[in-house]
Amino acid sequence: MTPPSRALLTLGLRLGLTLILLLLWFVMTEPGLLPPFFFTSDTQAAFFFGQPLRVLQTLWAWIASGEILPHLGITLVETMLAFVIGTGAGLAVGLWLALNPLASAVADPFLKALNAMPRVILAPIFAVWFGLGIWSKVFFGTTLVFFIVFFNVYQGTREVSTTVLANVRMLGVPKAAMLRHVYLPAATSWVFSSLHTSIGMAFVGAVVGEYLGSSSGVGYLIHQAEGVFDINTVFAGIVLLTVFALALDAAVSVIERRLLVWHPNAAGR
Repeated sequence: MTPPSRALLTLGLRLGLTLILLLLWFVMTEPGLLPPFFFTSDTQAAFFFGQPLRVLQTLWAWIASGEILPHLGITLVETMLAFVIGTGAGLAVGLWLALNPLASAVADPFLKALNAMPRVILAPIFAVWFGLGIWSKVFFGTTLVFFIVFFNVYQGTREVSTTVLANVRMLGVPKAAMLRHVYLPAATSWVFSSLHTSIGMAFVGAVVGEYLGSSSGVGYLIHQAEGVFDINTVFAGIVLLTVFALALDAAVSVIERRLLVWHPNAAGR
């Protein structure tokens, strides 16, 4: 099977599976279509799981009125700031500790302790420190992104081929040039291998922060809907977040392909 044919087949199967899941959701939650199984009434399923048509109506109302755009914009700003700050900090600290064995040995137990900490407990602390604006969500998302990037950069820098390093040193290459032409490319390839996870965690940090305490954002809308048991609006927010997350992941894939054209693929190896 040629690559274009395989891509079309994959796309078709994905769309087919999506339609099957939506149809199953509709049939199981539309009163009167099926007798109740788990629930005592055929309306209880709709109460707990929402109804796809009403979810779509809510989404369309958000988009048509433009109500959702400010909330989406705030969530996007929080996500991108957390992603950029967390990635930059993880790259810098990972390179520094990988190239400084003494500092690495000293910082190792502290980094492990911070990484083991359930970071969701930091969200209310950041809300107290930085208020309910965007910065409490940005710093919370940064803590999620930082360790993913840090450990990848640290490991990638330490695994640079000793043969390459020996040859570079024999040629008398200065340390600054080694950092630019040897360590940074090695670290960058590891960073891009974790970008999909990093952007996802930045997004999670922004939404969870909004959910726990905010006055705007998609997480705020979901929290408000849950407070009045509006399950259709809750699912509308979840669908919107899912589409948004997939769009961010696709954007990361495009950037990755453009910036890592020099990196061999699995078949090339």
